[in-house]
Amino acid sequence: MNITADAVKQLRERTGAGMMECKKALVETKGDLDAAADLMRKQGLAKADKKASRVAAEGVVVVEKSSDAHTAAMVEINCETDFVAREQDFRGFAQAVAARALATRPASLEALLEAKLEGGESIEERRRTLIAKIGENISVRRFVVLTSPEHLGAYVHGTRIGALVAVKGGEAPLAHDLAMHVAASNPKYLSQAQVPADVVAKERDILTEQAQGEGKPPEIVAKMVEGRLRKSLGEITLAGQPFVKDPDVTIEKLLKGAKAEVIAYERFEVGAGIEKKQEDFVAEVMAQVSGAGPKGSAPTTVKH
Repeated sequence: MNITADAVKQLRERTGAGMMECKKALVETKGDLDAAADLMRKQGLAKADKKASRVAAEGVVVVEKSSDAHTAAMVEINCETDFVAREQDFRGFAQAVAARALATRPASLEALLEAKLEGGESIEERRRTLIAKIGENISVRRFVVLTSPEHLGAYVHGTRIGALVAVKGGEAPLAHDLAMHVAASNPKYLSQAQVPADVVAKERDILTEQAQGEGKPPEIVAKMVEGRLRKSLGEITLAGQPFVKDPDVTIEKLLKGAKAEVIAYERFEVGAGIEKKQEDFVAEVMAQVSGAGPKGSAPTTVKH
């Protein structure tokens, strides 16, 4: 039976369960949303489901490289606290996911979650088991598999930032240095040619307004804007950034000198783009203390 993405989405919203669990339940109930929701409750999935809405913005980035060093998989696996991010079972799960991503090279996150781990269970099944064991929401947030025609640089800074760079020409150490640079400098685009037109237009408008405020003639303003625009775009593109190991040289000049070209790059940073809940621990402790007053006294509510 064909289960639509919209049906899966609706069931996820109702139950907070994982994508694959929702799809399986819909298949078993022939697309009946109510029956699928009931089935999932009967199957004892509630323990993990209750944690599904909790923010998981900590975690690790793991890189797994192929034996020929031309391909690598990078994954971001999230949890709720940095304590769990250091936990052995969590780290082992993250490593296993990276290994399967490299081995299977799935076309989507859904396909990766379906991939079988050693022992026969899927990544999604192992994830839910781990949630029940550890007691925190855990998610496989994203992955990428990158292949290079010649050299593939891979670098992980600690466990929170990872970078892959595919390089044509040059030598292997250059690819590694470029991966370190991407991890450190976080370029948004490969070159100025890849910067979207609307981004360029917005930046030009801002710079024009700034220059006009300096009281210069229109022809001078135009030259100032274009010069400042080149500098601004250089700061957000890999080619235009100064090399972290030698700030006097841009990446573009570094590549030209090595007769090399960056084909593609990827960078993951744990929790990037996830809105984290700001905890007020003082208020939390005060609320607990107030609630533990003399026997028979009414608890005091502390808002935070």
